[in-house]
Amino acid sequence: MTLDDQLRNALPDLTRAERQLATHILSHYPVAALGSITILAKAALVSTPTVVRLAQKLGYKGYPDFQAALRGEVEAMLVTPLTKHATRGGSMPAGHMLTRFAEAVVANLQATLNQIDPAEFDAAVRLLADPGRRVFTLGGRITHAMADYFASLMTMIRPGVTLLSDNSATWPPVLLDLAAGDVLVVFDIRRYENTVLQITEMAKEQGAEILLVTDRWISPAASHARHTFCCHVEAPSAWDSNAVLMVLVETLLAAVQNATWAGTEPRLRRLEELYVRTRFFRRHR
Repeated sequence: MTLDDQLRNALPDLTRAERQLATHILSHYPVAALGSITILAKAALVSTPTVVRLAQKLGYKGYPDFQAALRGEVEAMLVTPLTKHATRGGSMPAGHMLTRFAEAVVANLQATLNQIDPAEFDAAVRLLADPGRRVFTLGGRITHAMADYFASLMTMIRPGVTLLSDNSATWPPVLLDLAAGDVLVVFDIRRYENTVLQITEMAKEQGAEILLVTDRWISPAASHARHTFCCHVEAPSAWDSNAVLMVLVETLLAAVQNATWAGTEPRLRRLEELYVRTRFFRRHR
């Protein structure tokens, strides 16, 4: 069981201050607990003895013991694809890869859905559906494909959608025009990228609302996000799986479409007319 699992399971039995601390750690996991005990206590607005008591309730001798376990977990989550494959090689479950991979994806989806707050999901949809806000999106080296897919479909639902190029040299001109209240949708899973964190920080400074889609270890960009959705991504592979991220993206798109249908329907009709006029698609024989 990971440390974030331990924290979530312990929440019902914690005191108010301990619960406040645990919630802070989970909201900024794992970064919040990698610093000193004083910095963590100050950030969570609790006392240092509260930090020690929480660590002990989780079964650790104290904060240094808890932090050592966390650092080990961070090291494990930042492994390269080759190391990840070598680590998994001797412990893969029996059965065909099709079955093993499908079972992992289904388990990831269920675990992810169990921890998403419907109220927070609905709040994120309201941001994305607000015609007064422009929507920008970006991803990392691998997750840029998710941002591209999100932008491609969101553009059909509503105007004012911009995909940031995977070339970071093009980002400053976009940031130049980013206005307070605009929405930046960020995709960032392990290994977290410095450039993604940097643009998230700068967008937040300009008043943008950040919607982060990350993994269950939580990208450092979460410290700037208004809404954070944590997806389980483990799979019997050298790479993590983006399947659950795709489900979340398509669910967000469906919810925004429903919320904006009065404007989206004529927009889609006009789009189809343009496709017909340009003969973009092949006709069925």
